[in-house]
Order: sequence, then structure tokens, then C-alpha cells
Amino acid sequence: MQSFSGKTAWVTGASSGIGEQLVFALSNAGAKVIISSRKKVDLERVKAESAHPENIYVLPFDLADADAISRVTAEAIAFTGKMDYLFNNGGISQRSYVQETNMDVYQKLMNINFFGTVAVTKGVLSTMINQRSGKIIVISSLMGKFASPLRSGYAAAKHALHGFFDSLRLEMNDHNVDVLMVCPGFIKTNISVNSVTADGSKHNEMDNAQAKGMPAAECANQILKAILKNKHEVYIGGKETFAIYLKRFFPKILHKIILKSNVT
Repeated sequence: MQSFSGKTAWVTGASSGIGEQLVFALSNAGAKVIISSRKKVDLERVKAESAHPENIYVLPFDLADADAISRVTAEAIAFTGKMDYLFNNGGISQRSYVQETNMDVYQKLMNINFFGTVAVTKGVLSTMINQRSGKIIVISSLMGKFASPLRSGYAAAKHALHGFFDSLRLEMNDHNVDVLMVCPGFIKTNISVNSVTADGSKHNEMDNAQAKGMPAAECANQILKAILKNKHEVYIGGKETFAIYLKRFFPKILHKIILKSNVT
């Protein structure tokens, strides 16, 4: 993928899953990559395993730490003095019923999945506008288009991302800055294992559908292909992606299918 050669990309949530595979794919394509998550040790491992570790800059931070974001965005831009691609991939999921979920869990989900993503984006926006170029890639979810049980806060945050970034894309049209919304379905990552439960504790279980999902490396490759095709939105996964169209045209049918599917 020669189009990424010499470009600067920042990947949040880069220590595992889709984010880790995006780092490898971008590195293989010749990009200089800033990699971020809370886990510095895991980021160092990703750097060491990348094709060109000399082109990887480790920048650990917590998306929920609002006070740190202005500092880390400045540090990320200083790596090469530009920002061609921002991959907003960091986030957490949820497995808990509404009536049992503490409000601070909902606050955490919104702080990480929505407000943290917005803050990082705002931190690089001026640089992209001044360059008159840039691409913001938001790793949303099929849950950003419809919902399922036990994911109320996660789905709410992902729905919010679509509203915000669809608006941003329109505002950036004259600045040559674009937005790609990525909606993965079942991808084989640890997102279900790391999900928060009603009291904020870790779920520690792999969903069956997740375990049988698309490999994260394939998902990453499809994301890069969607960037090169200048898409505004892409759905990645198996047959679960058809739920997008059921929601649009036959919402009651989708409701019944989800209730019968026992996806938890």
C-alpha cells in the first residue's frame, strides 16, 4: 500500500486487536506511526514486533484522562511535525443490563469512547486544517447503527460518534480533511473480555461470536482499503453486517432476530 509510505499516522488503542494490526499494516506500508494506549509495556511489544520499529513512536496515555490529552496531542504532532491519519480506535465495551448498571459505568463508557475520541480529534484538527489535508478514521461498531442487549452505554457512545463525526466531515469539506466511519461486526479481539460490567469490573469472558469472528489483521487491511477508496463509511464482518439494512428497512424483523439470537 504505497499511498501510506512516508505518511504520519496516530493509532489509539494500539496495544492489541484491531489497533495492533493497524500498526503492523501501516508500518509494512512505510508509514511513521505513533502508537497509544494505557499499557506502555504492550505498546513496546507492538513496536518491537513491527516491520520498522525505528518508525514507531510510543505515546502511552488514558483516553479518560482529559487533562493529559492536550499534552499528548502536541507530543504526537511533534514526532514528524504533521498528521496525515488519525485512527481513533481506543475504547471499551460493556456487558450489563440497564437496570443494574451504575451511572459511573455509563460515565466511563462515554468519557473513553466518545469524549476522549473527540478531544484527541480536536487536538490534531488545526494541524490538518493548516496542512489542507488529513484523514480521521473512527473505529465505531455495528452498535453505532443499531443495538443489542447488555450494550446500552456502548451503543449510545458509538451512536454519538456517528452524529459528531458526520457533522465534522461536512464542516471539514472545504479544508480537504475527511472522515471515515468504520463499523466492525464480530472481529476476533479481546473487546468482550475487557468489557465493563454493571459495577465497572472486567467481564473476563470471550463472546462466542467474537471468538469465531474475522481475524483482526483482515479487518485492519479492509480499513486501509476503505481509506484508499475514499469511503465515508464501511461495514466490516460477516453476515452480521446485513443487520444494518434490516434496521433501516425492517426494524421489527431485526428486533425479533436479535431477541432470538441470544448474543450476549
